[in-house]
Amino acid sequence: MSNRLARSAQGLNLSEKRLVALGLAGTDSVPLKSLVLAANAGWKMKVTAMAYAEAFGIHPTTAYEQLKSSSEKLFERYVRYEIKDRRGLVVEKKFRWVSGVTYAPGDGYVELNFTPEIAPHLLGLRKQFTSYKLRHAAAFDSIYAWRLFETLKSWQSTGLYTTSIENFWEVMEAPPSCRKDFKALRIRIIEPAVAAITTKASMLVEWKPIRAGSRRVTSLEFRFAPNPQGQLDMGEGDLESDESDVVETKSD
Repeated sequence: MSNRLARSAQGLNLSEKRLVALGLAGTDSVPLKSLVLAANAGWKMKVTAMAYAEAFGIHPTTAYEQLKSSSEKLFERYVRYEIKDRRGLVVEKKFRWVSGVTYAPGDGYVELNFTPEIAPHLLGLRKQFTSYKLRHAAAFDSIYAWRLFETLKSWQSTGLYTTSIENFWEVMEAPPSCRKDFKALRIRIIEPAVAAITTKASMLVEWKPIRAGSRRVTSLEFRFAPNPQGQLDMGEGDLESDESDVVETKSD
């Protein structure tokens, strides 16, 4: 996906994220010409319950249930981010993930019609895009771990991710309780996500809060690198990214 999308509020829960990721994994075999056409007109993606169960290590019955629930909810989801126009004014952009959903319980598959607006953010896989092997994230049982992992991957070329606390709330889609109380944010989101990334994605992550003047945390800093002792293949082929595609809501 594009770096911009990786660093934006995506509006997906864990099962929806799994559904989208598994479908995207299948685009590797799609000819480039077809991807270009799809980026202009949208495209359909098919995911079977058996493939879903195998990819994420869950029972087929659970896979059927999650596919149906996720496809229905995905129909209502949208991406949100902010940019600056030519006059320097902040403009909020929103667009839906899909324009249509087909669920076939008898055959055990879901077909999603992705919108033309989302397609360019998912089909480029070249400069200013973030990519990673599905197995690196498949073990996550938390959407926060997956989203932090994905965001860090979009900054892979620097090994450094700094963000205002407000932007971090938006990217992680933190609940109100975690926005009001930094301790809750640390305990419920940051620390479990970092622990999961360290143990399940073979990445070394160090982070610290940054305070400006008072005791209030104003920003966060994450430093990360592949774990040389890890078992996963974190080679150059796993990622293409460019730090120049910066989310405009990033205050620093």
